[in-house]
Order: sequence, then structure tokens, then C-alpha cells
Amino acid sequence: MGRITEAFNRLHAEGRKGFIPFITAGDPDLATTEQLLIELSKAGATVIELGVPFSDPMADGPIIQRASERALKHGFGLDELLGVVSRARKSIDTPIILFSYFNPLLQFGVQRLARAARQSGVDGVLVTDLTPEESAAFAGELRAHELDLIFLIAPTSTDERLELIARHASGFIYAVSRAGVTGTQENVSAEAEKLVKRVRKFSNLLVVIGCGISIRDQVVDVQRYADAAVVGSAIVLELERVGGESNLSGRIGEFVRKLLPAVA
Repeated sequence: MGRITEAFNRLHAEGRKGFIPFITAGDPDLATTEQLLIELSKAGATVIELGVPFSDPMADGPIIQRASERALKHGFGLDELLGVVSRARKSIDTPIILFSYFNPLLQFGVQRLARAARQSGVDGVLVTDLTPEESAAFAGELRAHELDLIFLIAPTSTDERLELIARHASGFIYAVSRAGVTGTQENVSAEAEKLVKRVRKFSNLLVVIGCGISIRDQVVDVQRYADAAVVGSAIVLELERVGGESNLSGRIGEFVRKLLPAVA
């Protein structure tokens, strides 16, 4: 049983739902990313999504685009990024997912990535622009190294598409709450709840909701019907806001704790 399943099993035994924060690796620098992984784990993350910075993040809104731009200025590669995960893994057991476009992974080498990711302590990979029809070779390499391949679904996905993705996904399915790029929003679309119900016709995998969740009330609402809420842009924006301050990771930990529902 992998870390992702174990983490959610513990939550379900306690009658709770999950919380998944997202940060971009290297924003503001790799040393801070390592501290943030540890801090997010302490703050109560069920799983952590670690974004691989990319020069053309078409699916991301301006907040995460700016984070990628800041990170890319440091000129590091996947080797250095995975080194951060490996060092943080000595202190935390929280599952870590690489969140990436396919190009950086392909350039690194699919076989090499699967091997190095497993060795570093990564638990799965979500590739925003990889379709299930084109995923066979990549999925095979990940499976060989006991890594999950996570797919995105959206309210615009047809039932046929949901069934196809359900057959190829592992770990969990990431449901995007609305069509369009990432970013904060005042309300999580009502389509998100409908989407969770639709995909559960085809899969028993965990279903998490992301894209636009930025306040505690939204986290609580999403956790009514999904297995976890994902918060990305709001955390990345807070990182941008307090980036020059001391104890940055501690500040982000405080911010994340305010997003979490109170434990009875």
C-alpha cells in the first residue's frame, strides 16, 4: 500500500477529508521549497503537490505563471528538484506528487525520471497535458517503480472520457472545478459536485477538487462531496506577498492552517 492510500485511510478512519496544498518548486528558491515541504506537512497536508516550473504553463493563471518565472531564474533542473524532495523526505512521510507539463519530464527521460522520482521519495506524477491515449509508455515506467499516474478531469469531460481516464488513473483523480486556467475565485462552481458524482460511476479511486479554492469555507464545502480540496494559487499568491520576509515557511504554515477546517 502506497503513502497516498495510507494517508487517506487514516483520514477516513477519523471521519475526516483531505487537504492538498500546491507550491512551485524553486519559488522563491530551492532551499525555501525544502523548508516549505516540511512546514506544509506539519500544517496538516494530506498530500503535497510540487509544481515543476515550466516556461509555457498554458493551463495556469497569472499567479502560478509568475511563480514559474521566478523559479526558472535559478536555472535548476529536475535532478536538483528531486534532491529537495529527497532531503525533505528524511523529515516527513506526507505523500508528494510532482505536478508538471510533459515536456520537462520528456527532456529528462521517462525511464530516468521514474527511477529518480521513486528514489527521492516522490509518490506520483500528474501531467497536465498528457492524455490517457498517449500515456501507455509513461504509465508503464511509473508502475514499474510503484508511482501513481494522476489524471485531470473537468466539467466539460464527457462520460466516455471519464470512463477512459478512470481506467488509466491511479492514486486519485484530480477534478478541476471549472473550465479555464488556474486561479482564485469567489465561488467554487456547482459543476464540481456534479463532476464528482459523475466520475464515481466509473471509478472507486479517490476524487479531489482543485482550481479556485482559496478560503476555508470553500475547503469545507468541497470536502462535503470530494475526498480532498486542493489549494494552489492562494498559497502561491501568499508566497509572493511575503516573499521577502524572514521565517517565510512559518508564515505559509500559518496561512495554510487558517484554511483547514476546525477539528472537533
